[in-house]
Amino acid sequence: MKPNQAKNAIVIGAGLSGLAAAKELRARGVPVTVLEASDQVATPWRMRHPRLRLNSHRRLSRLPRSHMIRDKDTYLRRNAVVGYLTEYAARSGVPIRLNTRVTAVKRQEGGWYVQTNNGEFHCSDLVVATGRERLKSMPIWPGMDEFGGAVLHSADFADPSEYDGKKVLVIGAGNSGTDILNHLSRSDPAQVWVSVRHGPAILPTRVLGFPLHRLANLFAHLPKWSLDPIFAVMQRVFFGDLRSYGLRRHALGGGSRMLKDGVTFALDDGFVAALKSGRFEAVEETVGFTASAVELSNGRKICPDVVICATGYRPGLDDLFNHLGALDSKGYPLHPMGQKDTRNPGLWFTGYGVIFQGFFYAAGISARRIATSIVSQVSLVEGVQTRPHSTRANTRQTLTLNGADQ
Repeated sequence: MKPNQAKNAIVIGAGLSGLAAAKELRARGVPVTVLEASDQVATPWRMRHPRLRLNSHRRLSRLPRSHMIRDKDTYLRRNAVVGYLTEYAARSGVPIRLNTRVTAVKRQEGGWYVQTNNGEFHCSDLVVATGRERLKSMPIWPGMDEFGGAVLHSADFADPSEYDGKKVLVIGAGNSGTDILNHLSRSDPAQVWVSVRHGPAILPTRVLGFPLHRLANLFAHLPKWSLDPIFAVMQRVFFGDLRSYGLRRHALGGGSRMLKDGVTFALDDGFVAALKSGRFEAVEETVGFTASAVELSNGRKICPDVVICATGYRPGLDDLFNHLGALDSKGYPLHPMGQKDTRNPGLWFTGYGVIFQGFFYAAGISARRIATSIVSQVSLVEGVQTRPHSTRANTRQTLTLNGADQ
């Protein structure tokens, strides 16, 4: 397709969502450049522990205009994902400017001005794809600096075997916390506690050998009102009443938490069995530290060697985009999956929405949505410019088309 010089795009971020958007744009003739702050693509995946697996089925883990990841594993390992994204970037034909960190974004006539540590860029359309999990969310508890053990974020979780023989406290049992607990269940730690404010919405990875995530498309089409009761029943059927093991229910159901707050389901692959057998213990919410112990909300003190904070992430978009009114009160995009922002024409976000099918599937939806919208705007403008304006009817149609493009 011949490039259309009326449009050009900058994509910030060379992760799966940014690469998908860039490839869709290039395939439709829109000149595009990717700016990546690090020295390689797929950096967030490279930084995770080597035994990490996707929570999405490999059949739902592919990007637009590409083959399915060639791997025998149902839930893909970190290295398989890194290899796939590296190949995807190389085959895309899109220029990627590595070691290029965006420092400022401003609206300008006809598009956007992007300032970086490696120069300035101008574009008609700016696609932001830096990810939901760019920055670690790490609470500061009283006495934390005095604690004599190790304290780390779940993003820095090492090979599970490194915790053999150690007493480990995991704070939080959401998606990342349960992933860590699954791995620890297959290792040999001396003791594992999991400190929870609320119990997670948790489902098994497989049911009688069948990967549960294969049903994601079905779940996505169910009425929203039905999701919470359906998942509550499923959790009770598969695991029994986990409240008796210290995992209380959240005020919101699993479906509501995902759709409202972007908190995805945790997938069990050993954690619950370890909890029921007594190898792991669920304890109260963490409220503070001393030099040798962690204090819980019920007054109990425990003495772990390592504390792993599975306390989530944040996108870190405020400095660049908050002045544009493009973010909600929590710092997430108001239009997280490639939807048009009427207040900021030409500004697009991808990779910040959560759906049942997973981040790869969401990246494809967003990429196609963004590329289609940008190309449609080009076609609309060209159609207006080539139409005669001599009649009253043509004038009315021109006004209508311009209104649709705003």
